[in-house]
Amino acid sequence: MVNLRIVPNLWSLTRPKEVLKEAKRTIYSKPPRNRIGAAQSFFVMSVFAAAMFVPAAWILHHLPEYRQKAQHTPSSSSSPSSSSSPGSCSSSF
Repeated sequence: MVNLRIVPNLWSLTRPKEVLKEAKRTIYSKPPRNRIGAAQSFFVMSVFAAAMFVPAAWILHHLPEYRQKAQHTPSSSSSPSSSSSPGSCSSSF
């Protein structure tokens, strides 16, 4: 007799075998029913490449504007003693 405290869910142990059988059923080794032409492949790859490169190109093109905005941001306080630069040691515990 199997102690159920040791094996709380026996079904979960056999589940991976069933999933593997399902995966094997969906794998086909025959040629495709509908062939995809060169034009369709080129179009899909072009759309994918554009989706990857256009946002990166936009950011790189506008990088000088982003840098100018970062330099011209007003600081919260104008006193030099309360600056919070990485090298300053201001301990306010």
